[in-house]
Amino acid sequence: MGFGPRRATTGDVAEQRHDPSQTSSPDSRGVGALADTVQFVKDYARQETLGPLKGAGRWIGLGLVGALSIGLGTALLALGLLRLIQTEWPSTFAGRWMHLLPYAASLMVCIVVAGLAFARINKQPLGKVEKEQH
Repeated sequence: MGFGPRRATTGDVAEQRHDPSQTSSPDSRGVGALADTVQFVKDYARQETLGPLKGAGRWIGLGLVGALSIGLGTALLALGLLRLIQTEWPSTFAGRWMHLLPYAASLMVCIVVAGLAFARINKQPLGKVEKEQH
């Protein structure tokens, strides 16, 4: 039980000579190449699916936070406008159909904000980066 390098014995040399993995038969090379190809395809699929999905998760998360913020802000803006009109000019909108006009004005504000939000949607694919023009 020495601590130095192990010396090769005649049994080790014989095992090395008859080791099937060391031979170069067509069957062993084909199996090795097939295993390498399968591993290469697995690695490539992981690289092309998991990488973009990680980026997409962050992108979707930020999009959801932005959508919720815009939605909440628009709802509060529309409600504030509705209550402003109803409180400040109650006699103006007192007719049979006139009481619907404040609601229509609030709806129009919501449509305008939604239109602005849709106009700002990025049309580029997720993985494409915009190049700077000089």
